[in-house]
Amino acid sequence: MKNIEQLSDDPPLRAVRAFEAFARHGSVTAAAAELDITPSAVSHQLQLLETFVQTPLTARQGRALALTDEGRDYYRSISTAFSVLRSATGFVRDRTSLRQITISLIPLFGIGWFIPRLQTFLSANDDVDINVRYAHHRNYLSDAADLSIRFGTGDWSGYTSTRLLSGAVVPVCSAAFLKRYGPFRRPVDLASVPLVHDEDRSTWANWLQRGGARQVTRTVGPLFEDGQLTLNAAQAGLGAALLRQPLVERELASGELVKLFDQELDDGRDYYLCRRTDAELPDGAERLARWLLETIRPQAPVQQPLLRHRLGR
Repeated sequence: MKNIEQLSDDPPLRAVRAFEAFARHGSVTAAAAELDITPSAVSHQLQLLETFVQTPLTARQGRALALTDEGRDYYRSISTAFSVLRSATGFVRDRTSLRQITISLIPLFGIGWFIPRLQTFLSANDDVDINVRYAHHRNYLSDAADLSIRFGTGDWSGYTSTRLLSGAVVPVCSAAFLKRYGPFRRPVDLASVPLVHDEDRSTWANWLQRGGARQVTRTVGPLFEDGQLTLNAAQAGLGAALLRQPLVERELASGELVKLFDQELDDGRDYYLCRRTDAELPDGAERLARWLLETIRPQAPVQQPLLRHRLGR
């Protein structure tokens, strides 16, 4: 038989579990009932644990068994671990009872289009639990979500893509900015006012040239990494911005933003609904994909390869 020095540093888990149940209930009988073992088995596990830790954790007080000071300290230490275990186990159980799906998306699409409409889907699919993440548009290959909303040409290796929304941009500004710098009667009038840029300053240069401006070689103004930051800059009155109208409809409807001209600039990039070709689409994600396509169809012509790939439709 091994002596104490030969024992593993890992405590006997059955004994620790029996001790935790006893300490929580304050009774050997109650601990035995919870663990579905006999009271004598609980007592045996308590003795085993005391032998392992080489200190008394319980002591007789009349006919009852009570914790020693060391036992109370030990229980306080391990109760946190048991709480974490129970929480993690409950989380896994919840995941099995709900259809967990993950969708990644670009912030402006998420805030401007997806989130305002999401309650409609959730109300009709209360057995689906959605995790929403940012789409890492700088490295889409790292995206492991069931579904992703991406911006580009629709050609990503290892993914099936379905066009959702046009990426064409129109000029907008805040009402306060228009009052300060307007009115603007022709597109070329915007060449002389502060501008804010989304990812690339050449977009404004191209839009202005199509609007009749002479060769534009440089446009100044702050440059932002994505459309959501650009939108916030326009709302703050930092300048006019080129944004995608379907994603700022709420701001336009409220009058917070004003569309300055109908002239669009389309560089061939659009918003796409994507899924990996190396993984089967879970049922909840399948329903979310169908809802996205059906909801957005009145706003833009869409194809159906995403659903046909999985559903045979």
